[in-house]
Amino acid sequence: MTNKSIPGRALAVLGLGTALAIAACSSKTDGNSQAASVTASNVKLTPAQREKIHIYTVTASKYRKTVEAMGAVDFDNDQATSVLAPFSGPVARLLVSLGEHVKQGQPLATVDSPDFAAAVSAYRKAISTAQTARRLADLDKDLSEHNGVAKREADQAESDAANAEADREAALQELVSLQVPAQSIKDIQEGRPISRLEGFIRAPIAGIVVEKLITPGQLLQAGTTACFTVADLSRVWVMAQVFDSDLTSVRVGGQAELVTGVGSDKFSGTVDNISALVDPDTRSVVARVVVKNPGDFLKKQMYVHVSIQSRQESGGLLVPVSAVLRDDVNLPFVYLVQPDGSFARQHVTLGYRSAEQYDIAEGLKSGDQIVVDGGIFVQFMQSQ
Repeated sequence: MTNKSIPGRALAVLGLGTALAIAACSSKTDGNSQAASVTASNVKLTPAQREKIHIYTVTASKYRKTVEAMGAVDFDNDQATSVLAPFSGPVARLLVSLGEHVKQGQPLATVDSPDFAAAVSAYRKAISTAQTARRLADLDKDLSEHNGVAKREADQAESDAANAEADREAALQELVSLQVPAQSIKDIQEGRPISRLEGFIRAPIAGIVVEKLITPGQLLQAGTTACFTVADLSRVWVMAQVFDSDLTSVRVGGQAELVTGVGSDKFSGTVDNISALVDPDTRSVVARVVVKNPGDFLKKQMYVHVSIQSRQESGGLLVPVSAVLRDDVNLPFVYLVQPDGSFARQHVTLGYRSAEQYDIAEGLKSGDQIVVDGGIFVQFMQSQ
């Protein structure tokens, strides 16, 4: 029985040894296959093929971040004004149209105002009263010098004359504020009759009539009713909405570039104010950009895209956008030149994008060489 079992044990030992040998060979073969796979994943190009690509050496660079924001055009309130009615009364005629260019002092509308008659009457009375008071004061002064009246009476007469002359000057200023012509004022002073005065609402500045707020027949209240808005549109404001995460990159004096989406024109501007308040609805802060507006192209409430350049420099490893490709799971990678001249995929972490360059946060170091033009060709060769 013992002798019969020997061959069986021998066969078992032999089978175990054979299995171990096969396993060892299999393990060795898999290792070589994996190594071969790693080597095969690198792309080697012929000299002719290398002429189809461009290599870029990664170096540390300085750049300025750009904050992207949306904005709306508004009037430059330093160059726009609301025209209030200088006198009361019904509107007789409108003399300008919306969008019309006007000069400073140009009539915008006429008003049938009773204020003129009242002001002219007050001035005539003030002139007469002042003349009478002055004549009495001079007479009392002469009498006082000859002991004809008491000095106290003479002083009182002088005071009355001075008050009357002050009232006359106030009445004159009322006519001036109503923009009564100088010739009409001279005629009143010389006692001549004047023709019926017509009230003109005039442009306080040169610019464009951007708002017309009155109609013929409308009753105006002096100093209260807004009639027109005149604005100089050669310069406008753009109110850009900057989110709080970008505020550290925006400073007063920063340069900005604007595009409207209408045509290819670009406009340059400067940040001149940053609001101290956060909009509770959008959680953004308004950065006001002053923009020159040649041809009056930018209109109020027009939406624009604003790129504000940071005044602070940042540093990083910048590579051209063309160098970055995406794998099957949409992860970014570049083709990195290996010591043997082959090209291997190197996954990277993208940071800030500055124009046509990415700041690489992780995956590359200064001195690395990568493919920046022809990466698609290398990817095609890798798939063969």
